[in-house]
Amino acid sequence: MVNIILGCQWGDEGKGKIVDYFAQDADVVVRVQGGANAGHTIVVGDKQYILHLIPSGILNPKTVCVIGQGVVLDPGVLLAEMKLLQDLGVVLENRLLVSNRAHLVMPYHRVLDGLKEQSASNKIGTTGRGIGPTYMDKAARTGVRMVDLLKPDKMRQKIAQNLGYVNQIVSKVYGAPEIEAEPIIEECLAFGGKVDRLITDTGAFLNQAIRENKKILIEGAQGSLLDIDLGTYPYVTSSNTTAGGACTGSGIGPTKINKVIGVVKAYTTRVGGGPLPTELAEEAGNNLRKKGNEFGATTGRPRRCGWFDAVVVKFAAEASGVGELVITKLDVLDDLLSVKICTGYEHEGVLLKHFPADLEILEQVRPVYEEMPGWQASTVSAKSFAELPLFAQNYLNRLEQLAGVPIKLISVGPDRNQTIIR
Repeated sequence: MVNIILGCQWGDEGKGKIVDYFAQDADVVVRVQGGANAGHTIVVGDKQYILHLIPSGILNPKTVCVIGQGVVLDPGVLLAEMKLLQDLGVVLENRLLVSNRAHLVMPYHRVLDGLKEQSASNKIGTTGRGIGPTYMDKAARTGVRMVDLLKPDKMRQKIAQNLGYVNQIVSKVYGAPEIEAEPIIEECLAFGGKVDRLITDTGAFLNQAIRENKKILIEGAQGSLLDIDLGTYPYVTSSNTTAGGACTGSGIGPTKINKVIGVVKAYTTRVGGGPLPTELAEEAGNNLRKKGNEFGATTGRPRRCGWFDAVVVKFAAEASGVGELVITKLDVLDDLLSVKICTGYEHEGVLLKHFPADLEILEQVRPVYEEMPGWQASTVSAKSFAELPLFAQNYLNRLEQLAGVPIKLISVGPDRNQTIIR
């Protein structure tokens, strides 16, 4: 059985906790795209784990974790993350595999990312982790892959060739100092010596696991509205964050996928620039941000907050064929007198029929809201849907109707145990 878990908003939906929850019953968990620009926070008991590259299922001692071919991998981040987990008592031996086809984030990618963002008049709000330039090299067919670490001479040649081009941009376009090749080569050689035992054909491993009837969980990073093709372009990430990207990033064919599970917050957030139609005014947004601790796990940046946007969630669910929804952070709304749901967009007096591709239109739309009474009672101890306050039940039922997808799981706190199965 192969299930996909992905975000149906602008990321930060709480996928880390949800993957960790489902991973308790999984044989394999796979990360399929993105890089160290995504952070998944997991709380188990009194311990908090923030992971950027290693799949969230690593906390289940019986689960094998795979970093798939669609991921762009920062060597320093991976080594630091491995050490952190080992220091916390997590066993990694024979439990972590990295695709030989995964591309490496090189130091010059981070330099290019920072220079481009600094010089841009219309900033995208990237994390500065070199993700975009790495995917650019991948598309240009000049990328350095994990398999290249196993052939040092070939890797050395690739890096030298790439820097010949990169340094032209760094020095002549941005007026910055050129980058030396040898320190980068030495860093990669050292990294290769530490992880060579992890490098494998993960696509072959995963398809063999399917033949053995293993339970596989695919972990998406970022959110559907950040998808390079379907998202709010150009304020998007550099990879496909929807279900199609899960197939190419893992090497698992679409006919082998059993279920797509979409994760959404009980409200909406996004980090960085770009449209957020339901964004709240400063005071209300700050209150929600503080209550929900809405600060990026990777960058610490404050997230912009808004009401639940059913237009976004329905669009994302249809794009990935989502069959079940998970609602997270319901407890953040516990104190509110009333809650609003965006049910549609109005533009120049016309109710739009589809989520707009035109960024100017999206920035100009007027959200059409339904207002519902808040429940003003704590949900954090609820163990079943029936134990939730009636108005909270009504709110969830309405979200389900508008999204057109059944809600199967509800999170009412950060801990693994604060999860309601419906």
